Amino acid sequence: MGYRVAVVGATGNVGREVLNILAERKFPADEVIALASSRSIGKELSYGDKILKAKDLQHFDFSTVDFAIMSAGGSISKEWGPRIAAAGAIVIDNSSFWRYHSDVPLVVPEVNGHVLDRWLADPKRTGIIANPNCSTAQLVVALKPLHDAATIKRVVVATYQSVSGAGKEGVDELWNQTKGIFVNDSPTPQKFSKQIAFNVIPHIDVFMEDGYTKEEWKVLAETKKILDPKIKVSCTAVRVPVFVGHSEAVNLEFEKPISADEARDLLREAPGISVLDKREAGGYATPVETVGEYDTYVSRIREDVTVENGLAMWVVSDNLRKGAALNTIQIAETLIEKGYKARALAA
Repeated sequence: MGYRVAVVGATGNVGREVLNILAERKFPADEVIALASSRSIGKELSYGDKILKAKDLQHFDFSTVDFAIMSAGGSISKEWGPRIAAAGAIVIDNSSFWRYHSDVPLVVPEVNGHVLDRWLADPKRTGIIANPNCSTAQLVVALKPLHDAATIKRVVVATYQSVSGAGKEGVDELWNQTKGIFVNDSPTPQKFSKQIAFNVIPHIDVFMEDGYTKEEWKVLAETKKILDPKIKVSCTAVRVPVFVGHSEAVNLEFEKPISADEARDLLREAPGISVLDKREAGGYATPVETVGEYDTYVSRIREDVTVENGLAMWVVSDNLRKGAALNTIQIAETLIEKGYKARALAA
């Protein structure tokens, strides 16, 4: 007998990707249920070679569900996360709402999957596990092997984030503005603060009192929680006219010496990473070729001569996959590997 999986927010970009990846990876599910708001009831969704019809979240019984993968936004996660967990399901949440709660683990399996051992053993656990911000997920996958080898002191990262990170509305706005410009229509910003077609916008999420945006703060706080609270992090988050795939220019300062060659070798051996680093035209990863891929790609690895023990690199990943849907499924897979049994099996 397999597991019963509910996908909350199944009609959104990430929810659809969750369904795709569950099928691709042959997740051991006896049943997958697509859940959405009342306005999407009956909408048809692909799951492998099957078609699922979205059911109403409001009236669904979670008492026989093993995993609830949530991708419906913070307000839904706040309201429904505890209710679903109280019904006995493990909630794996994609929103930012639960990430900073001290009793909720924030997990990237390749980086800190070990925290799930303690969580599973805790009879008072919340029943909720948080998925990190899409930019943080790919960043910490690339940082982990380097931190283990030479201890990272400081990270300075500039993100170049695709419009799919802002949901369907972001994708539609880039598409419509791009088409409109070619026929001399004036682009009207709606989802974004300025024109996104043929432009870049150094503003994601709301501004905070210190001048950083909430998105930039998320990368700081989540990197510390997942990897090491002692690491200093500074981030500039930029929205770019790319449909799918987030890129990051990363500068690192270490406590111990580490060369570019050593870093390259470590990254090649690390789980979840592909190194594409040829010092020639085209010898690096860009968002276009990472779409649909599971791995985080690392390129342009070189020494940063402006600091002692410094490196610079370029990190790219499909934000709908490793940054969101894939990581949630990997969390569920890790729990199964660690002995979590389906309710039917446990009974």
